[in-house]
Amino acid sequence: MGEINPYDLPWPSSGRLAGIDFGTVRIGISLCDPSRTWTSPLETFQRKAQAIEVKHFQQVTRENQIAGWVVGLPLHCDGRDSAKAREVREFSKWLITTTARPVRFIDERYTTALATRLLRELDLTHKQRKKQLDKIAAHIILDAYLESSKHPSFQPITLENIDDAQISLDDALDA
Repeated sequence: MGEINPYDLPWPSSGRLAGIDFGTVRIGISLCDPSRTWTSPLETFQRKAQAIEVKHFQQVTRENQIAGWVVGLPLHCDGRDSAKAREVREFSKWLITTTARPVRFIDERYTTALATRLLRELDLTHKQRKKQLDKIAAHIILDAYLESSKHPSFQPITLENIDDAQISLDDALDA
């Protein structure tokens, strides 16, 4: 695949989106339906060698007909950038180049805590909850993005405007 400028890909107005909860050890992935009505957890991907990750994300994109990616952006509680947010942006550029699909971001503060709370309510062992956590967090991220995007004042966070706009998950869930 040739070099792709991450700023050149337009955001699709229709089609299936995938949510990402980025981690250095595991990446949670969720999907929405093509009409962008509902979301569901897809998988927790255990990080591996980059060549394996390239093949995996290309396969996920192709098999699920993904039109775009929504990636959780980990900000500090006061909205400032974090070191992990910088890692997420680098991963997102890689993801765009690897899959030839655009990326949008949403503030992911508290998604892991919410996913943990939801999983605690289920009758699962600690090991079972840990296995599910990242894909549930990705599900929450994608669902928050879809809900936020229904509002006329919604301004998505992109690589271009990442420093200018912060979309709060609290605002998305309160809407």
